[in-house]
Order: sequence, then structure tokens, then C-alpha cells
Amino acid sequence: MGHPRRPEPAQDGLVLALEDVGQDLLAEVGGKAANLGELACAGLPVPPGFCLGTRAYLEATDSPALAEVQRALAATAPADLSALASLAAKARDLVLGAGIPAGTEAAVRAAYAALGADAAVAVRSSATAEDLPFASFAGQQDTFLNVIGADAVLAAVRQCWASLWTDRAVTYRAVQGIDPSTVSLAVVVQRMVDAAVAGVMFTANPVTGRRHEAVIDASPGLGEAVVSGAVTPDHFVIDGATGTITERRIGAKGLLIRPLPGGGTERLMQPDAGSLPSLDDSQLGALERLGRRAEGHLGAPQDLEWALDRDGTAWLTQSRPITTLYPMPVRPPSGPGTRVYLCFSLAQGLTRPLTPMGLAGIRLIASSVAATARFPVPVPRDGPSPYAEAGQRIFFDVTTVVRSKTGRAIVPRVFDVMEARSAAVLRRLFADPRFSIAMTSPWPLLRHVAPVAARARVPETVFRALVRPEEALRRAGLVGQQLAAALVVPASATAAQRLDHVERILNRSLFPVVPALLPLPALGFALLALAGKLAGSPGNGALQDVLRGLPNNVTTEMDLELWSLAAAIRNDAASTAVFGEATLPELARRYRAGRLPGPLQTGLSGFLARYGHRAVAEIDLGMPRWSDDPIHILGVLANYLRAEDPELAPDRQFEKAARAADAAVERLVAAARRRSRLRGALVQAALKRTRMFAGLRELPKYHLVEALGAVRQQLTAVGAEFAAAGTIDAPDDIFFLDLAEAQRGLGGAALQAVVNQRREEYQAELGRRHIPRVLLSDGTEPEAVQPDAGNDAGGAAGSPAGALAGTPASAGTVTALARVILDPQGAHLEPGEILVAPSTDPGWTPLFLTAGGLVMEMGGPNSHGAVVAREYGIPAVVGVPDATSRIATGDDITVDGAAGTVKKHAVTTRTVAPAP
Repeated sequence: MGHPRRPEPAQDGLVLALEDVGQDLLAEVGGKAANLGELACAGLPVPPGFCLGTRAYLEATDSPALAEVQRALAATAPADLSALASLAAKARDLVLGAGIPAGTEAAVRAAYAALGADAAVAVRSSATAEDLPFASFAGQQDTFLNVIGADAVLAAVRQCWASLWTDRAVTYRAVQGIDPSTVSLAVVVQRMVDAAVAGVMFTANPVTGRRHEAVIDASPGLGEAVVSGAVTPDHFVIDGATGTITERRIGAKGLLIRPLPGGGTERLMQPDAGSLPSLDDSQLGALERLGRRAEGHLGAPQDLEWALDRDGTAWLTQSRPITTLYPMPVRPPSGPGTRVYLCFSLAQGLTRPLTPMGLAGIRLIASSVAATARFPVPVPRDGPSPYAEAGQRIFFDVTTVVRSKTGRAIVPRVFDVMEARSAAVLRRLFADPRFSIAMTSPWPLLRHVAPVAARARVPETVFRALVRPEEALRRAGLVGQQLAAALVVPASATAAQRLDHVERILNRSLFPVVPALLPLPALGFALLALAGKLAGSPGNGALQDVLRGLPNNVTTEMDLELWSLAAAIRNDAASTAVFGEATLPELARRYRAGRLPGPLQTGLSGFLARYGHRAVAEIDLGMPRWSDDPIHILGVLANYLRAEDPELAPDRQFEKAARAADAAVERLVAAARRRSRLRGALVQAALKRTRMFAGLRELPKYHLVEALGAVRQQLTAVGAEFAAAGTIDAPDDIFFLDLAEAQRGLGGAALQAVVNQRREEYQAELGRRHIPRVLLSDGTEPEAVQPDAGNDAGGAAGSPAGALAGTPASAGTVTALARVILDPQGAHLEPGEILVAPSTDPGWTPLFLTAGGLVMEMGGPNSHGAVVAREYGIPAVVGVPDATSRIATGDDITVDGAAGTVKKHAVTTRTVAPAP
């Protein structure tokens, strides 16, 4: 089936041959046509055809009535499905009623005639918001197959135009945040392939992420049967590196889709084809190589639709990027062979992407850590060699750790308490021969750790904590004071001086805080373990009780101070009343204007003066601090004001938890004394220090975030100067630059184009929900290849049937309604509800005070959320896979924090109070 004479473009440019279109004409021809045109231009086998551009649609549908519908759609919330459907129906009626202008009709008739008299064609929608790198929109608009005759083609064109406004397409765009007034539709018309076999091909494995594997689904007849799910196709996986077929599964062939002469299709029962595959090995190899050519030309893994005609010739009928693949790290691997990347963002309880300036800050901090440990760092702004970024998240190359005997012994245990499922994924890699142990001696590690410990005087700190614990606490307080002094910048500083100060803080002043403080909480937890052994190994539950209601935890102190402010508000009628009179944004405006009632204005000002540098996702310099935008804190206060049971007041719960911890200490001391008086004295001394130091676990990060808050202030001041000079449009645009680009801005370089591109990329990444804990350099997600059988829908071994299994984090059992919250900003949580979240950092913890329990997808028993949950005495389970999608708001669930299980009860999901 060769290409006939190319149809001449109409004089008005309405119609273009596929060979004449590409990505540079995306706005005129839509994603589907642009991709097909790129393949055709590259000489790949694409059925001949033409594209009716978006100009034809816009001319046909240019009406005030449709514009009004588009404005209404833009103002409708994505969750209001009935309103979206009603407006979509109006838009479809308007488009269908518009007709086809005479010039467009003539252009289509001429182009169709060039394909051959009465040619059977496919008429496909090609939307401008379709087949894009960040959103495929697959199947959102309509396709019509085996269309014969110019009149039928024109009718199909009108139906394609109308399908831009199907309910599914309108809802999809609303969820993606795409303005309805910016979308348009082109139409692709192609000769039909007389297909013997057809199907789809992914040039990378969409399940495992492996870039070297192609996945092909095939079935006799049209590919539409495979795409629509009308048949169970044959399934093949081909290793492109070796040409080996690694998986072969023959599908059910009882259903055949047959094109009808006048258009449409007919479904027939096909004679049993037995176990014969629809493609032989040579055909599979040829398709795989064809897919690689398409991928190479388009520059990204592709989701292709293909067909083999009766002569065995392969044709590509559609191509789009595979949008579900997680991006690969953007810097070269730090060593040969397959590399292992660990997601540090998730270890910090952060699922959202970081802004460009946030990533730039982390790169400098990572360089500071590496340089302190005497690793080479040629360019600090680029980060050390193991540092990598993927999907605007932070990853580290841990291949050397995985291949080290010492690393295997230490790192998974650290992650057991930080992000337990990451530890489990790492351990499963130990059996992979690619990552066999290559280093057995601990000396290479000690050679790098020792300088850090010596410089920070860690041995001296530990000794002082053992013999003079009160003095150790006092010195810990001095660390924060010294850092605060280093953060001061003269008000008269220039933009260049402020940027130099930012780099100095991030690259030199910040990291030393960690080794200066971390030995104290580490000693506290070590002494807890020692006390357990001396007391006769009483079990993890008894030891965890010691950690309840810990003093010296800056995060719980912050939360309780906020609760105290809520109590003061409750005692002032005017302060309480404003929460019912105004929205949270309005309350924030009144606060900035100094117009809130006295107790609320003064109390909030005092709280933000101490804690205003904190935020949700606070390790990102680009995230507004609470002092920048107090809406989150005002929302938390509104939640607190709904708490009515005084016995459940968080301050009382915290005091109760502290008393329970004292009782646990007494029991452990008594158990040790029964063995000997010396053991009793040692246990008492150890647990005293555990109680004093374990709460300091939050202090290093608190000071880090304090410094990041100060750095953000300096960058905002620089951004204001840049905006005044016209270098950027708004002060906060600076957070969509990196430090090198900010330095360029000092010279007056226009940076708006860079900012706009970065904002667009960031917004696209905000919609990504799946973040791999571990990623290999060939794209493999180990957790997808070997999912944890203990955490499937059936529950872990030994857990109740149907329970979701995770990691125990805070003992206790609670049964209540679930509240799924993906972003704490403005979140509504009724007192006693169980908070279900993807992860948490200290910015979330004010919500814990009134929560009845906690379930998290990420984390370990010593992650932020787990620590704070224990201190407040609320049951918590962390590391529950896909908890936010497997549990719905209003579900009745039981959280068993000791067993690490979450059980959904067999009742209909109940309605809960919506967010105000």
C-alpha cells in the first residue's frame, strides 16, 4: 500500500498532507496529527492521508453562545460532574448545529478525492490538548473507522468536532486544569489498512518502567478491538537489548471485529484459533525495531497503534508519548552498569515536586555534606556525583551502598524507621546479581564519616550527654543561636550581596547544624534499646511507651502552642465569631491589615513570629512560609475550634501520654531491679536521657528550615528587585530559576521565558501521584517488578482478612470515619476523624491534635508523622501502599497501631462534613 499523489494543500491552508505537519504545527493540527506527521516525515510507514486543521473548527464554531459555555466550564469545579456534563451537552449541540462552512467542505472533498475514489478511511480527532508529553488524553475524542464517501467523511468531521465536548473529555480537561477556551480540534483522515492483525505497542514497559522492553498486544482484525478492550489480546514482552521474547501470553480470540462496507463495524464470534499466536517471532522483532525507530525520532518512549496488512506490511496508525512512565534522572550515572536511585523526597515525607530554586538549594546543601565528608565536588551548584533529580524530585545514587556489606547493614535499618517500604525494596535488590557485594571492608565508609564526626566533635557531645545531660541540652540550644546570627543580612545589602549570602548559608553554614545536634537524639534511642536489654527485653510496645509525651520536641511544642492560641480564641467571643463570618482568605487579608480582634491578631502574630518560617513541604525554598501566607494556620485554628470534648483536648492528651511514659519507665526500672540493683540504676539513667534527648530528633530539621526561611526572605527581596527592573514579572518568579540563572539576572537578562517554561513543567508534575521509592537507571521500578505480597489487598500474613497492612507506628486501636487529605492547606478535619494522607512533614502535624488516628502511605516508625502521633497518643499505621486511593473519605475504618493494620468495615461509605 504505497503513498498516492500527495493532496495539494487548499489555498486557505485548511488542509495539509500528513507529511507536511509536525510538532512545530501543534496548535494548528493537534497532537495526533503532529505525531503522525513526524513519523511520516521520518520515512516510517504511516497510511497516507491529510489533516483538516484547527482553523476549520474555529471558523465553524465561532459563536458567542459557545464562548459563554466555555466561560461557564472554566468556572465549574472538576468535582461537579453533573454541571460539567450539562455544559458539555450544550457545547456539543452548538457544535453539531453550526454546520460546515462551504470553503471547508470544498477543501475536504478535494483532499478526500486525492486518496482515491470511494476510499475507505479512518477519521480521527486530533485535539490540541492531546497526545502531549504530560497528558495523553487517550480516547477522550472520537474516531470513526471504515468511512466511505465524501459525504460520510464530512459527517464524521462534524462528529469529531462535537466530541471535543464529550463528558469524558470535558471532565479530563477540568481535572488537568486546562482552560476550555484554549482547546481546539483538528481532524486526521487516513486510508484504512486492510488489517490482518493489529494492536498496540509500548516501546517501554509501562508497568515496570523498563525502557529496554517493548510490550505488544495483538489480535486479528482491527486494532480498535485491542484499544477498546473488546478482546483479550495476545500479549508479548520483548527485550530490545537482546531481541529475546521474555513473556508470551496467548489471549482469547472468540471475538472478531469486522469493518462493514458502509461504515461502522460488526462483532462476530471467530472460530477457535487454538493456542496459535497472532504474531510470529520475526513479526514481533520487526515491530519492536519499528517502535524503536519511532521512539528515536520522537525522542521519548511511545504508545503506538499499528496494523499488519494482508501482505504482512507493518503500518503505524497512531503515536503518543507514554505519559505514565516516571522520568529518568537528568544527570549521568555516577558509575558504570545499572545504577540504583533512592528517592530522598519520599524519605522527607514529600510527594510533590520541588521548585527549581528549591532543587538548587538542596544541591548546594548536598554538596556541603559531600565536601565535609571529603568527597570531591567539582561544581557545588550541580550537587555531588550521587545526587540526581527525576520528575523534579530528589534522588541519590545508592549503588555503592547497596554493593557494600557495611552499607547493606546500616542503610536499610535507617530507612526501617524513616520510610519502611523503601527499606524493603532495597533489601529485595540484594538478591539481584547485578548488585552483588563488591566491598566488604567498613574502612572506606569510616574514612568519610570520621572527618565529619571529628569536625563536629561528636565524641565530646556524646560523652557530655552521658555524664552531664543538662549541660548537653544547654549547648544544643546554643547551636540555634549561632545559626541565627549567621543568617543576618544588612537591610542595605544589594541583590548581588544577598545572592552571595544565600550561597554561603546553603553551602557552608547550614549542614554543620546536623552533626552538632543529631548525636543527642541518636544517643537517646540507643540508650532506649540498651535499657530494654538490661530490663530483660520487655518488647517493642513497652519501649515505645517511653517515647510518648516527649519533652524538648520543637514540633509538638509548636502544635500545643497553636492549640493554646485556639483556647484563647474560644474564650473571646469576637475572635470566635470571625471564623463564622469570613472565609480563610478574607481572615488572612484582615490579619495582614491588622484588623482581626485583639486576642486573635496578637496571638497569631506571636505564633508566626516564632514558627512563621515553617510550611508544608518546607524543605522547598519555593514554598510560601506560614508568615507569607497564614491561611493554613487559620484553617487549623478553625478545625481546633470545632473540638468540643474537653477530655479529648490535645494538651490533656499530651499530659496523659507523658504520665503513661513515666509509668512505663517505672515498670522497666522495676523489672531491671529485680535482676540487680545495678541494672536498675543503669536503666533509670538510660531512660532519663532517652526522655531528655529523643525529642530533639526534630531540632536539626527545625533549624535547617529556619535557615531556609531566612534564605527565602533574601531571595524574595532579590526577586522584588528583578521584578522592578523587568527581568521577571513578579517577585516569586525567582523561585522558578536556579542560582546560576539568578546571577544572570543581576546583569539584566530577561528571564520571563525561562520562568514560564518552568512554571508549566512544575504544574504538570504537581499532578503526578505515583513516585517510585527506588528507580533503576534502565527505568525499572523494583517495587513494580516484585510487589510486596504482604501488602496486597488481601492483607499481610497474620493480619485480619481484607486488612491493609503497613508498619506499626503508634500503639492503640481506633474505629472512626476516614478523612483522606492530599494537601493540608485549608484541609477540613472533624475532631476524632482518622487522617489518611500520602505522607506528612512537620507542616501537617497541627492537624494531628484533633485526629482520632493516622494512616500514611509513606514513612516508618520514626518518621515525623509517627513520632508526633506517638507523642499525642493517637493510633498510627504508616507505609500503607496506596492508602489514599484504597480508602475513601467517609469509610468506616479501624486502625490498629500495634499490629500495623487498617481494616475497612463492610458498610457503605458515609457522608462526612465537606470543607467549608
